[in-house]
Amino acid sequence: MPGIGTNAAAVTRNTLRQQIADALRDEVLAGRLQPGQEFTVKEIADQYGVSATPVREALVDLSAQGLLDSVQHRGFRVHEFSVADYRGMVEARSLVTEGLFRSLTEISQRRGAAEALRAVRRRGEEAQRAAAAGDLNVLIGYDLRFWRELGALFGNPYLSDFLHRLRVQSWVCAVPLLRREPDLRGCLWAGHTELVDALARRDPSDAGAIVAAYNAHSLALIERLAAG
Repeated sequence: MPGIGTNAAAVTRNTLRQQIADALRDEVLAGRLQPGQEFTVKEIADQYGVSATPVREALVDLSAQGLLDSVQHRGFRVHEFSVADYRGMVEARSLVTEGLFRSLTEISQRRGAAEALRAVRRRGEEAQRAAAAGDLNVLIGYDLRFWRELGALFGNPYLSDFLHRLRVQSWVCAVPLLRREPDLRGCLWAGHTELVDALARRDPSDAGAIVAAYNAHSLALIERLAAG
């Protein structure tokens, strides 16, 4: 049928577009693409050995997420965040988690909720181990998955997607500063399982206090590192 090949091509291109966007996001999070660094669509297409179209689409997607800036007639630039930006992200994260935690009692009564929380807790254990070891690359991966899966439990995809975007932006903002520290052991938040346990107890007040302490810790760390 004529339509099948066309649809398959569109799916392939969209998949490639997402793969390129994910790879570039990981390059930024790993510090291999630095804030302010510029590049063109052709440079990225050559790097990955693909055509310009999915690359351009991926770069537009990352720009929409606030990770890149479009530079007229020159290409794209990795967005440069400030400490003020980070402060705003922390405030926004707090508002989102407060909104999610309000539905905690209803969520805890859903079929499979306890099992889902246990799965999220296992992800949190991995994040905690990476934080304790000061392994930033591993921590970022597990931390993003932890919060994404935790947010999904509350059944509001708009809030969980917004929280995920905020957390990616927070890490992109924080990474250049965190990488200045030669040893991050003991510096990074590692309260993931404590948060899950509070949610499992249906205690939104305690969960909110844990997140508030986390946000205060993160903000103080970033402000200290930015001050030099």
